[in-house]
Amino acid sequence: MMMRIVQYTFGFLIAATLLVGVPTETAHAQTMDDKPRAFLLFHKLEYVPQPAEQPVEGEVTGWAGGDVNRLWLRAHGEQSTLHREGEMEAEALYGRLISPFFDAVAGVRVDRTWGAGGKTRAHLAVGLQGLAPYQFEVEPTLYVSQAGDVSAGFAASYHVLFTQRLKLESELETSAALQDVPEWGVGTGVNDLGLGFRLRYEFHRKFAPYVGYDHSWTFGETADLAGGDTSSGAFVFGVRIWR
Repeated sequence: MMMRIVQYTFGFLIAATLLVGVPTETAHAQTMDDKPRAFLLFHKLEYVPQPAEQPVEGEVTGWAGGDVNRLWLRAHGEQSTLHREGEMEAEALYGRLISPFFDAVAGVRVDRTWGAGGKTRAHLAVGLQGLAPYQFEVEPTLYVSQAGDVSAGFAASYHVLFTQRLKLESELETSAALQDVPEWGVGTGVNDLGLGFRLRYEFHRKFAPYVGYDHSWTFGETADLAGGDTSSGAFVFGVRIWR
């Protein structure tokens, strides 16, 4: 039963990638300007007052390169405001444009925790990222850890514009694993599901404070490793900055 759930999850990730159609190099892509540029977005820089650790969380996306070839940075982390504890995931990926709206990416991901029982692990990563039909931004990614453990993640977001400055962003994230990794709190099968909503006001396109709400669920063996906590939610307050 659990393997069937994992198969369905991976099938869902594959189906999401197929939304772009057959990924082929187009004449449009070949004529793009590949002059080097750079972009950095602090997608989230927020305080979460409700959980016990009351963490400050951050999520960053950046790239350097041209329209066809880019080096991507994706990172997410949190730091407790009550203790010297935190965690981070950081990815460095080579990306190549394979259709007008999608990049194929491949590289490495490093997970790190600090404080009591700090640890580190590394993964190889391969996936897609881009704009699917109906303006959904999606990121399906497959990971293989240094110990050979296989997992996958899928993230999607959608923006609703109420005015030119007032915008609502909704997000969905889920992950699955083929093996148990108890030291990292990961069980076999579908691990978790997260939904988030953030309402921001862009005083300037490069500066937008927001309020939002996140809710997450853990499933199966992953929930057992977390002590049976299967659902939690919290309001967040933060700012979105890019340069």
